[in-house]
Amino acid sequence: MRGRFQGSGLRAYALLYLVFLYAPIALLPVFAFNSGTIVAFPLNGFTTEWFAQMWANPTLRRALTNSLLIAVASSVLATCLGIFAARASTRFSFPGKGGMMGFIMLPMVLPEIIVAVSLLVVMLAVGLPLSIWTVILGHTLICMPYAVAILSTAFSTLDTSLEEAAYDLGETRWGAFRLITLPLVMPGVISSLLISFTISLDEFIIAFFLAGNEPTLPTYIFSQLRFPRAIPMIMALGTVLVGLSIILLATAEYFRRRGVARTGQKDSGGFLS
Repeated sequence: MRGRFQGSGLRAYALLYLVFLYAPIALLPVFAFNSGTIVAFPLNGFTTEWFAQMWANPTLRRALTNSLLIAVASSVLATCLGIFAARASTRFSFPGKGGMMGFIMLPMVLPEIIVAVSLLVVMLAVGLPLSIWTVILGHTLICMPYAVAILSTAFSTLDTSLEEAAYDLGETRWGAFRLITLPLVMPGVISSLLISFTISLDEFIIAFFLAGNEPTLPTYIFSQLRFPRAIPMIMALGTVLVGLSIILLATAEYFRRRGVARTGQKDSGGFLS
């Protein structure tokens, strides 16, 4: 009886925690389609006006374009660098390997505001003007630990005998990597790209410090929170972003599970598990 009571208590706690965590997200589309400008119940009526205003806003379109450019560039750079780091850490032994990998993973545990201020000081010291390119550098640094974590798993589950067989058949190292290794770890590469894209698209602190006069989507949203009449449009934008994030994460999880099934490894859980 006591164990059953404890189990019921844990389930109730987990349910309350999920409600507390996701209820605000669930309310986003409710108020995004509400015709009233005040975010409160009771609702006034159904409308799609806020979505129309969102698409017609030139500053928002510019911020969205900047954020998409930053997210695509950062995810590609972080994944390419992550491939090199993950392959080196899983295939080779060299002096200082643990320390180097620790430094690569350090941005994952450091407070982002510390990273942002440090990057700002360094970039101003070397004379780099603040722009979307400095944001790309900062986001690449933030996304790399996640890319390395995903790709290290993909490389560590790869059977090394496949590469050795390619060498025995006369293939070069680059040819074996291009024809054998890369296709087998491609689900991990795609997962890394999608996760890095999502992290960059949602990141605010780095963009706030390094963007200069160029707006990004998170900084634009933050600037509009001062104006009550802009809140419904922000709710509509948040609804679109939540939907996009769910699609990207679901796609990343699909490719992760596909990679696990392809290598024959036991699935120990993933992004959506």
